[in-house]
Amino acid sequence: MWKTTTKSTLPQQLRLTDPGVREQLEALPVSTVLVGRGTDGQPVCIDLDSESPHALVCTGAGGGASTALRTLAAQLLHHGGHVLVLDAKRISQAWARALQTVTYRCDMADIHDALVGLSVELKRRISHADEHGDTDDLPRLTVVFEAADHTLRQLARHWDKVRQAGDPKTSPAVDAYEEILFVGREARIHILAGAQSYSAALGREQFSTVLLGRVATHTWRHAVPQVTPIPRASTHPGRFHTVQDSAAHPTQVLFMSETEAAAWAAAPQTEEG
Repeated sequence: MWKTTTKSTLPQQLRLTDPGVREQLEALPVSTVLVGRGTDGQPVCIDLDSESPHALVCTGAGGGASTALRTLAAQLLHHGGHVLVLDAKRISQAWARALQTVTYRCDMADIHDALVGLSVELKRRISHADEHGDTDDLPRLTVVFEAADHTLRQLARHWDKVRQAGDPKTSPAVDAYEEILFVGREARIHILAGAQSYSAALGREQFSTVLLGRVATHTWRHAVPQVTPIPRASTHPGRFHTVQDSAAHPTQVLFMSETEAAAWAAAPQTEEG
């Protein structure tokens, strides 16, 4: 079983302007995003096609979840993907609002409709795969779900208020979220969720990669119970543990400013290239 070490060789920070970082990003396969660097300078990555179709970023308020999501989303946009931002806070991913390949939703009714519409798109893509054998000719679609723990609760309350006689009791938006977590990989639809605390509604089993920052011990126990002992949290900016399988890798997350992220996303390298 994996155990943490007391000695850390993590960089103090990791910026897009650091030597070799841009080149490293360009050299990655189109299905792979760079989270950051681990001990001994090794890259920590997520392969959305073969390893982890979805990722959860969990940290306390001000712990850098939105910054980590921004870095991941910018890389996917750079590779020609599309992004749907669900942001009940309205400002967490403001850098992406003007991008042509980004759809931004803030109001709870609009977030509800976006998820329901995404369920329709999921079915369309699966039908496409059944007919053509795969979905490789469709753009990768990523949902950046800010404050997912809070928003899922609000979606359930919203549905309680608006549903009519004969409508299902469970929110169709919440059902759509769960459906995408379950079969999104086959349709090239991915969820990058941010949360301040873990709840069962987030769907632990479907997140093969979990980034944990400044979170309480009970969050570790519920989100990644396979990891023992629980590593000591760090207050250093950009410092996370990237959990994949039963290993928790200390990671200095790549930082992109809002300006850098928008510029990187707006100069796409297509998935065919």
